[in-house]
Amino acid sequence: MKFNHVGIPTTERFEGEIPLPHLHMTVSDHKNNPYGIQWQRYDKDAPYPKLVKTVAHVAFEVENLEDALKGQKVIITPNSPIEGLVVAFIEVNGAPIELMEVDRTRCAEEI
Repeated sequence: MKFNHVGIPTTERFEGEIPLPHLHMTVSDHKNNPYGIQWQRYDKDAPYPKLVKTVAHVAFEVENLEDALKGQKVIITPNSPIEGLVVAFIEVNGAPIELMEVDRTRCAEEI
């Protein structure tokens, strides 16, 4: 696994907001700081577990998402927010963890 970012949920607006209406959320750019901090504000109708919307998560890139999910408590099933990226969330010791499989040949954005 390779560290990607820390997602911190908030209900407040923040500088540099990036709206993601198709995901029912707004985020900050986790690459604008050397620690990968990403603020996240969820729309009221965001279809995610309360745990994800209220507790910070750590995101890791994995080689094979299907393998990484084996034996884990999956709380958000694999989905593709953008071309070339498939993500899922698991719960570990009461905390959300994001697992990301990136196909850099198809992913237009630098993840």
